[in-house]
Amino acid sequence: MKPTDEITQHFRLVTTQKAALEKLGISTIEDLLFHFPSRYENVSAARDIRDVTPNETVTVYGELKHVEKKLAWKTKRYMVEATLVDATGEIGIKWFNQPYAARMFQHAKYVKVTGKATGKRKLYFANPTVASMASLPDFLSEHPTHELFPVYPESRGITSRWFFHAMHKILTSGVHEHIQDCIPKDMVKKYKLPVLATALVWVHTPRTNKDAQSARKRFSFEEIFTIQVAHQKNRHAVKALAAPLVTPSNDSLRSYLDALPYTPTNAQKKSIEDIMADFSKPYPMSRLLEGDVGSGKTTVAAATMYAIAQGSIEGSAYARPQVAYMVPTEILAKQQFAGLIEAFEHAPIPIALITGSGCQKFPSKVNPKEATRISRAQLTKWVANGEIPIVVGTHALIQKTISFEHLTYVIIDEQHRFGTAQRKKLAQKDNSAPHLLSMTATPIPRTLALTMYGDLDLSVLDERPQGRKEIRTMVVPPAKREAIYENIRAELIRGRQAYVICPRIDEPDPDKALALRVTSVRAEAKRLANGPFSDYTVGILHGKMTPQEKEDVMSDYEGGAIDILVATSVVEVGVNIPNATVMIIEGAERFGLSQLHQLRGRVQRSSHRPYCYLFSETKTKTSIDRLKTLEKASDGFVLAEADLTLRGAGQLAGSQQWGVSDIGMEALQNLKMVAAAREEAKKLVAHDPSLVKHPVLKARVLKHTHSLHME
Repeated sequence: MKPTDEITQHFRLVTTQKAALEKLGISTIEDLLFHFPSRYENVSAARDIRDVTPNETVTVYGELKHVEKKLAWKTKRYMVEATLVDATGEIGIKWFNQPYAARMFQHAKYVKVTGKATGKRKLYFANPTVASMASLPDFLSEHPTHELFPVYPESRGITSRWFFHAMHKILTSGVHEHIQDCIPKDMVKKYKLPVLATALVWVHTPRTNKDAQSARKRFSFEEIFTIQVAHQKNRHAVKALAAPLVTPSNDSLRSYLDALPYTPTNAQKKSIEDIMADFSKPYPMSRLLEGDVGSGKTTVAAATMYAIAQGSIEGSAYARPQVAYMVPTEILAKQQFAGLIEAFEHAPIPIALITGSGCQKFPSKVNPKEATRISRAQLTKWVANGEIPIVVGTHALIQKTISFEHLTYVIIDEQHRFGTAQRKKLAQKDNSAPHLLSMTATPIPRTLALTMYGDLDLSVLDERPQGRKEIRTMVVPPAKREAIYENIRAELIRGRQAYVICPRIDEPDPDKALALRVTSVRAEAKRLANGPFSDYTVGILHGKMTPQEKEDVMSDYEGGAIDILVATSVVEVGVNIPNATVMIIEGAERFGLSQLHQLRGRVQRSSHRPYCYLFSETKTKTSIDRLKTLEKASDGFVLAEADLTLRGAGQLAGSQQWGVSDIGMEALQNLKMVAAAREEAKKLVAHDPSLVKHPVLKARVLKHTHSLHME
């Protein structure tokens, strides 16, 4: 057996197993060894049903039978009953007020149940924690020295039991001892990490929790280190490129800042200084501007793009520098286009808008104070010959159909990955590549920022602009809903507007899991318009609408024709309606803390007092406590850290988009580990930028570069 052998050479697999392994990205013995358990079950702590005693929290494994939905005769509330059976007896399970449990567990045969048994005549578990299992872990009796049963990420057709036995066969063969370690030996020794062969044994067949933790720490470090090396290589490649030969206009920067109706915060001033300093470096800027909701990122972006657009290309008396401002949605592109026209009102400058639904140019020849629609062909021609210095649009701005005469500065809003390859495509005739400012309004835990943006310099806006009122947030149980509607009516009477955010667009099939607990946009809009807000205009906005429909709705809302906008989280990014001061979020427990914070930021756009009401029907203490953190904290960075702690690294919102495995995400709760991995990666790449001396690490980095979408 060799690490590179196909699994089919050593294991008989049926068609469903082959498909499942392929879906999990596993084809070789080495792939299988690096498919780590997601958690471990302590089977030694499990009880037989006959040994269960009242009011004691216990874990029981068994077969689930007779799952049935009923209507309680006294309370008329839905309840679900089932029977749990093992070799020693049976015990009842009851779910109160959870009708979806019948659907959730109707196909579950084997389960792990954790909870307290209660009942006067006959014991039963009330609302326990239940986890479906592909099979019961009774086979562990063959390995009595192992108390921890590894539970693997599964796919239909392959089970943890199969992985357990497969790993034992592979480890017994000793093939794991022939896999080369990508972490240098001196680094393994320095951080007291287990060597690769030992770590593979401990991660799959740990005798103790300490073994498992030690192995997982090693593989967490390995993944974060690999990512950091990939970033440092990227940074090294960018520094090898020439910066644009541009001189920004400091006079234009001052005139823009002087024309602002408010004084920029110290954090904004510092960020502008950092960016202006980057423009004078011999290599292109690579910077992340991270700011909380309403912290003024657009002001920083506008100031620096104005300085560049009004600047000059060295060695050319006529050529003008150009700026591309990319945003994630058409709605935001149109808002930013209008915002920049207003921002540069004191000294207007040509600006273009390119979106899928059409193109606009400012100023219009007919009316110099307004924009005009023009053809894509005409606009792309003006962009290509350098007549338009600022172009706003979606990510399509950097596609082949758009070419720039002197693209000097690229600003990307909301975390679009923009790597060295794209910069090289946009490189000018003088082989210079544009400066890059990436912006995000999602406060990121420091460990995640250091990991996922390891190739970028970081600027943080951690101050709120003057005049912005702090938001009042309240978790609202069902009994207080009507009282909150009265508060909202009071705001509407004052001429303000409101958002109502719902988790889904349409009403689902009522028999489906969780359906009775989820409010939909269409149904809620109808209910509000016919009920508590019948004397106000209610509109809807969601992702299935066409760009024109969205634009019409937003235009009506901005103009005051719509009083209450019922929407999905499509309004999360960048929507700016200063008169909207109230937000209701239905089913708030279904959103992450950071997303809730983003959503409530939509009503923090003016000097009026904003309110956010989190409507929730959850009764679990964990969910309620999580939502309560929003009542106390208005700082997005504090909330991002809380979300990471409360939800766990593996459950962090967006972990899939980062391309980091669960075991890698575990490292994000350890700032020291991330910082150490970053420093080691910096040193290694400085001495060996092409990784010629580290071929195993080079192969891993190439694999990670692809999964992280760095190019």
